[in-house]
Amino acid sequence: MKHLNTTYLAQKSKGKLIGDNRTITGIFNILKDAGKGDVVVRHWIDEAGVQMASDKGVSCLVTQDARGNSVELARKVGLPIILAEKIELVNAFAIAWAIENFAPNTLRIVVTGTNGKSTTTHMIHRILLEAGLTAHTNTDSESEFNTLIDPMVAKQIAEFRGDLDAMVLEVSEVQGWEDRSMADHAFLMTKAINPHVVVLTNVALDHVGLVNTIEDVSKEISGSLRGFNGRQVILNHDDPLIRKMENFVPNAEVTFYGSGTSVEFRKEGIFYKEKLVIPLKDLPFESSHFIQNTLAAVSTCIALKIDLNIIKKAVKSYQALNRRFTILTQNPLIIDDFAHNPEGITATIKSATELVSGNFHLVCAIRGSRGSSLNELNAHAVADSIKDIDCNLILTSSEDVVDNANWVEPSEKKIFIEVLQNEGINYIHCNTLTKALKNVFKTAQNNDTILLIGAQGMDPALDVLKQMKCI
Repeated sequence: MKHLNTTYLAQKSKGKLIGDNRTITGIFNILKDAGKGDVVVRHWIDEAGVQMASDKGVSCLVTQDARGNSVELARKVGLPIILAEKIELVNAFAIAWAIENFAPNTLRIVVTGTNGKSTTTHMIHRILLEAGLTAHTNTDSESEFNTLIDPMVAKQIAEFRGDLDAMVLEVSEVQGWEDRSMADHAFLMTKAINPHVVVLTNVALDHVGLVNTIEDVSKEISGSLRGFNGRQVILNHDDPLIRKMENFVPNAEVTFYGSGTSVEFRKEGIFYKEKLVIPLKDLPFESSHFIQNTLAAVSTCIALKIDLNIIKKAVKSYQALNRRFTILTQNPLIIDDFAHNPEGITATIKSATELVSGNFHLVCAIRGSRGSSLNELNAHAVADSIKDIDCNLILTSSEDVVDNANWVEPSEKKIFIEVLQNEGINYIHCNTLTKALKNVFKTAQNNDTILLIGAQGMDPALDVLKQMKCI
């Protein structure tokens, strides 16, 4: 392993080193898991964090926001601290360093886009495992490990046990916190990974406030192709903005998936070069957005020359991530989905209504601390999706389960409700998730369908339902 020192790391981070030059003998890590010689990277640190890092014997701290007297304490305890103007620079460097030291010869695949990247990444990983490869992915059910705020990707690579054949890494298309946008997030992270293959799913508005137009989102996503020197790019032909990105990689082999391409879905199933390769009955889910993700994964693995029978077997046995159109119970039918932006909401409601036999109940968690603009768009997506159907709509601010970072502000609740009222949509609002779920179960019958949608405010729904003994 190539050891670093704090002076070199400060230079690469474009940060200011406070303290002595010291050899770094460990890995890049988060504070709670750090060990002797590690580099702890946090976007903010306070005195308690400095003391904890010192007690653990870490080599140095890197932060963008040193609060209180944390710098003075670091000096006192003799712990080097690097003040970085942009925390994403050190985390991008950490990824590149971890790959160079722990996985230099791996096949590297990056998946990014607004919707579907988690499922696409997860399914590609599953197919690679079925093909006998030792593979790693950073995708988890809450998509917490695809950012440049914390060094999670670098940490996971360094801690992986065994030799890696491949890694499939989900990259957030846009990143930031509060009103601080990390410009070029997809570019920085993809450049650090230096992938052989890039897969792009779609372009849609999600992180309003960090980016405010479709054009902005498209620019951020296309950043993953800037300076690309890998082999293959896999693009969604059904998304016109993604389709145009073929022009950004004139020297790469470009493969399209979707309508009118060599890998497309018809009513009988998934076809490759006009031949049915995965019948509809072998698809674990038939919702439109899941099929789109499956096409992306299948197309990628075909491009990697994985045997079609292996791909079919992996897809047929695929177990989805939590909260990706997950069926919690059958009577009543309860569907739980991470739908958290306009396009995801529209697609999920459409897929759920196709399964309705009795009454349809929709429980929607308002997105907290994401701004009025996104909630206005989400509310319109809900209204447009249910205005022509009979639906029992229940909104929740989930005050009993969210933290301060996901608290629904009065302005967010106000704009969501105003949109529904202007569209003539009847609704009930509950401050807590528990109350919202109790409300729906007061009227739901065994043959009804209950759809749960939302991000952090709906994440604990399964646990709440278990506590209520509804499942």
